[in-house]
Amino acid sequence: MSEPLVIDIVSDVVCPWCYVGKKHIEKALANMPDIDAVVRWHPFQLDPSIPAEGYDRKAYMAKKFGDGGQLKAAHERLEALGNSNGIAFQFDAISRSPNTLDAHRLIRWADEAGIQDAVVSSLFQSYFEEGLDIGDRSVLAFIAGKAGMDSDLVTARLETDMDVESVRAEIAEAGRIGVSGVPFFILAQKLAVSGAQPSEVLMDAIRQAMAA
Repeated sequence: MSEPLVIDIVSDVVCPWCYVGKKHIEKALANMPDIDAVVRWHPFQLDPSIPAEGYDRKAYMAKKFGDGGQLKAAHERLEALGNSNGIAFQFDAISRSPNTLDAHRLIRWADEAGIQDAVVSSLFQSYFEEGLDIGDRSVLAFIAGKAGMDSDLVTARLETDMDVESVRAEIAEAGRIGVSGVPFFILAQKLAVSGAQPSEVLMDAIRQAMAA
């Protein structure tokens, strides 16, 4: 038997384009049913300077994008793109801009449990469609439990520094290999694709990686 195609995705769970990118890679793989693929998620932080308690999102986004129409236009574009990909973006429901370090720790532990992709999906949905604060450890424990993990164990782990340095080291490694924006797809450790490219582009890249 041939080895499965490994798709490594560098992503941050507060990146709307990463959510779109997840839907695009899922569509690409659904259209290539003969390909046995394994998706692995890797951490990135759009803004590691956000404190553990997060920021008020409205104030944070105003400071980042200004009070003009730039943010509104970006949200409208994403909402339209989301609608065509099964994502119901609810940007007005989001009250906090969280630090995502703990969320990335949860994603690492979800990999150990064999449900990493499901937990990533739940984090994206919880934040972008339900407006939940995924920097809140109780919310992370709830998401973990809903996915089938031991929520009490996750709560206990989150209260420690377990895997904090491992996650930070992985983020630093992403920077060293040239990842400056997300989503960032690495196919079979041979070919890289940056951005939330359409599923057709990802399908073509998968074929190239498999032929290389």
